[in-house]
Amino acid sequence: MGTGLPLRKGDGRMGAFGKFERGIENVVNSVFSRAFKSEIKPVEIASAVNRAMDEGAAVYSRARTISPNEFTISLSPDDFAKLENWGRAAIEEELIDHAIKYATSQGYTFLGPLRMSFESGVEQGVGTTRVSTQTVRGAVAPVTNSVPSPANPIIDVQGQRYLLTGPVTIIGRGSESDIVVDDTGVSRHHLELRVTPRGVIATDLGSTNGSFVEGHRISAATLVDGNTITIGRTRIMFWTSPESYA
Repeated sequence: MGTGLPLRKGDGRMGAFGKFERGIENVVNSVFSRAFKSEIKPVEIASAVNRAMDEGAAVYSRARTISPNEFTISLSPDDFAKLENWGRAAIEEELIDHAIKYATSQGYTFLGPLRMSFESGVEQGVGTTRVSTQTVRGAVAPVTNSVPSPANPIIDVQGQRYLLTGPVTIIGRGSESDIVVDDTGVSRHHLELRVTPRGVIATDLGSTNGSFVEGHRISAATLVDGNTITIGRTRIMFWTSPESYA
């Protein structure tokens, strides 16, 4: 379900939220300050994303609050043109990093990968923005406050941690993989991780260089907590229990 949130200038918060906003301003200002020469401020866009997450958050259980994970940010045609000239993709990546940090600070969990996109809105005035959100389940999500479980394991791929939120996750070099690795020794579709009632099964997808669990080449194997998987030069750590997760 989408929700449109107008930007409210001066809508500041105290405490942890205020400290977080100041940190975010430092993170995104280097990109945004060069991209926008209108009245819009970097921290205002970041704050609008924060509010959209807060408004769209839903309590799933006592230990889990789900945040939207897809965001559409409407700017005035003039501001949108400036963003296009600078490089929209770089700014979207900055905001994804920002959203992950805010979700972590607020205890939110995502059900799928984060996506940020900008659009030109004729109804938007220069220096204003509106954020619409959706919650869309995917194969993996960034780890925020999550802990691993047999139903939702956590993997670490070269230092980047993912929560497995779908039944099947494809890892490979191809852009259509759920987790894309920059490794020439990895095939486009290299490894499948399938969550089943009997455990998580790792299956090599006919890769050129093979898949290895604890150093042993596998065609398919049921993973156990703490296993290390190797594909190409990429190491993947696997956890299902909070006790072993570090």
